[in-house]
Amino acid sequence: MRQAVRLQMLKAQLADIQVMYPIGRISAAHGSVLTVSGLNERAKIGDRVLVSRQSDEPLSAEVVQLSQAAVTVMPDGPFEGIALGDRVTIDTQSKIAPNESWLGRILDPDGNPLDGKPVSRGLAPRALKNEPPAAASRRALGPRLETGHVVFDTMLPIVRGQRIGLFAGSGVGKSSLMGRLAQRMSADVVVIAMIGERGREVRQFVDDVLGPEGLARSVVVAATSDQSPLLRRRCAWTAMAVAEHFRDEGKSVLLLADSVTRFAEAHREVAVAAGEAPVLRGFPASTSHLIMSLCERAGPGGPGQGDITAVFSVLVAGSDMDEPIADILRGVLDGHVVLDRGIAERGHFPAIDVLQSVSRSLPAAASRAENETIAQVRKLMSVYTQNQMMISAGLYTQGADAEIDGALQAWPHLDKAMTLVHSEGCAHSFDQLKLALRRGGSTNNRSASR
Repeated sequence: MRQAVRLQMLKAQLADIQVMYPIGRISAAHGSVLTVSGLNERAKIGDRVLVSRQSDEPLSAEVVQLSQAAVTVMPDGPFEGIALGDRVTIDTQSKIAPNESWLGRILDPDGNPLDGKPVSRGLAPRALKNEPPAAASRRALGPRLETGHVVFDTMLPIVRGQRIGLFAGSGVGKSSLMGRLAQRMSADVVVIAMIGERGREVRQFVDDVLGPEGLARSVVVAATSDQSPLLRRRCAWTAMAVAEHFRDEGKSVLLLADSVTRFAEAHREVAVAAGEAPVLRGFPASTSHLIMSLCERAGPGGPGQGDITAVFSVLVAGSDMDEPIADILRGVLDGHVVLDRGIAERGHFPAIDVLQSVSRSLPAAASRAENETIAQVRKLMSVYTQNQMMISAGLYTQGADAEIDGALQAWPHLDKAMTLVHSEGCAHSFDQLKLALRRGGSTNNRSASR
């Protein structure tokens, strides 16, 4: 049986071999793009081309602009060795062919191995940019997923097919949190897109954060920060296409994309080089549609399909939640989680600002009693936060306000509960939250006493 599958894979590879190629020539090089003559009647936007250099290996490039006279392409690497008149051939449209053997592997955006081992090709190639399931036929969000984190299992639940954003500055524990979710969160397959990461961090994330157990059920797609914007942008599309492959097989897929900000920045480089004006605080107008079309591909599938539960990280410089990428994502996702540097500096992980975070799966994802517990916790935390400056300055006298007294007593227990990690399910997470309420003296709520 295995030999028959291998034979089918070999036939699929042979069928993709081209014996005739249209040929063009380099006619100009300026900025970060090349002008090619002779292909304007054959090339399409998004086609991959190969530039034959006299003194080096062929250079891959992508068609980014068309005109009646010439084609504009952007190379995947530096221009060194390119000369006027060099031959350019159309390769193929960007496609990959995932299969089960990709689990446990680290790949580049073209599906080539980065871990030194050979990779086999699946039987059904798929384009990197696909349409989402039809809106009228998509299923509703599914049941709550266990994450191993009390804060996600209770205050900010994640359900099957939900899309959430993880908003954080640099060095606040974003990568560590995504690694924990990859290890502990309920899913059949995990697909991780590492977009524009530092080279050393890819291996560090896989070995130290994800670990052997997490990698065994994962496909890691990586494009490092030194690579071309085409590869960095393609990294997100490849990871989504891999997730769609497993979704179409009926599996529950967890997609972790780190980060959408670098994806948008890579698109800005490509779009500006192709002639688009940067009008959205430095980003081209097409950025909004680019992000929305990527996010919309995740979520519940159609009849007979699985689902893609997605976590998109966003780099928020200076905690500016109104910067363009953060603002676009908040409007299209099913929830957002804000990591706060001040909380991280107190040594709390995950450093989630619960009051600034929202899961749009509530209240449907929790029972009536659980929603009452969540509402009570939010109220206590809100009262404490609103009066924190007065309390810290010693201006509040205990007994002056019963509501503030309750929040002051409950705060340290609730604050600690938000950092708890375990492997005993969502019911245990709510037990831990109720225990924190009881220790804080908040026993007047019916849900807390159950």
